[in-house]
Amino acid sequence: MWIYLLKRVLAIIPTLLGITVVCFFVINLAPGGPVEQKLAQLQFAGAFSGQSSGSGTSSAISEEVIQNLKKQYGFDKPVHVRYWLWIKSIVTFDFGDSFIYEEPVIDVIVSKFPVSLQFGVISLFLTYLICIPLGIMKAVREGGRFDFMSSVVLLIMYSIPPLVLGILLKTYFTGGGFLSWFPVGDLYSDQYFDKGFFGKVADRVHHFILPLVCYMIGHFTVLTFLTKNSLLDEVRLDYVRTARAKGLNNKMVIYKHALRNALIPVITGLGNFLGLFFAGSLIIEKIFTLDGIGLLGYTSVINRDYQVLMALIFFQSVLALLGRLISDFAYVLVDPRIDFS
Repeated sequence: MWIYLLKRVLAIIPTLLGITVVCFFVINLAPGGPVEQKLAQLQFAGAFSGQSSGSGTSSAISEEVIQNLKKQYGFDKPVHVRYWLWIKSIVTFDFGDSFIYEEPVIDVIVSKFPVSLQFGVISLFLTYLICIPLGIMKAVREGGRFDFMSSVVLLIMYSIPPLVLGILLKTYFTGGGFLSWFPVGDLYSDQYFDKGFFGKVADRVHHFILPLVCYMIGHFTVLTFLTKNSLLDEVRLDYVRTARAKGLNNKMVIYKHALRNALIPVITGLGNFLGLFFAGSLIIEKIFTLDGIGLLGYTSVINRDYQVLMALIFFQSVLALLGRLISDFAYVLVDPRIDFS
């Protein structure tokens, strides 16, 4: 087992390098970088100034200014040299400065981190807490009224796009001409710090409900049906029939024998919980005016903020690779028969 762990950890390094090499070269070779954007601003300012003063519209920029801008933004070196310098800097956890925010990249990410972290962790916890018992109940009552009605509700939930749901919730429940039950924007109200513990909890819940519904609605159906179908597959196997033939009651057969093996496919998704630390939904954050990682990533792409974009890719890649490793170990905890050695 430990040999397998060592191999997987060592495999993370070349995989991560491959991801960052491809992303770095694609991002840096894309047109419209920070140098071009700065030049466009200077040309516009020069043309506007010349037009205002009546002295012509010449907005030519000298080669010296262009070279100074390239040096300022680090584009005076070939792309492979810039990648090597970037690799050396992240070893010391230095991701440089954001071109847009003009402050360290780490500080920018940390400022947006709480929004995505809170919604990601809470949605993961609630999804597994609700969907696994619901899937078990649907499997036990397969073909019954509860199974049919819950399937209809889940499929309707799955068919609703988060964008449409978010717009509807915001229109009808946040004062958009109808009900004013929930606030929009931020994670808490202005009076948050003046309240007691339970008041703070209620304030957070009040702000979380609508965005959290949009975060979770798409995951409910998949995980519930996965749990149900996995348990039904196990119940039909020979060892379950043998357990029933020995006289064990149905609850003992399902919850002690079949359920543990049925959870193996469900465990696969648990490794994704690390990725939730940097998860973000651009649509949800935009609709509900939340300044999180999703909106930061979109802004970085639009404005060619390479430093922030590469830092987000790096962190998300590391967490995704570690999550896959954690999933493998979760398999062993659920089913000791699995041996990676």
